[in-house]
Amino acid sequence: MAMEASEIEKLIRQGLPDAEVTMRDLAGDNNHWHATVVSESFRGKSRVQQHQMVYAAIGAPMGGVLHALALQTEVPKA
Repeated sequence: MAMEASEIEKLIRQGLPDAEVTMRDLAGDNNHWHATVVSESFRGKSRVQQHQMVYAAIGAPMGGVLHALALQTEVPKA
């Protein structure tokens, strides 16, 4: 069972309300995703901490229904 991009975006935005999320389907199968997440919440955090914040926002589906997510995190450009 695949997870739609809109579902992933919704979960990320619920956990990181200020996030700008851009999703890209890597394989054309609605099952392998790349997410770019831009959030002020990431400022001062390591890349690992930023990714952990996104994974926490996604919650239970991560590693289950959602098993392939390439992730790029950034702070907003000043």
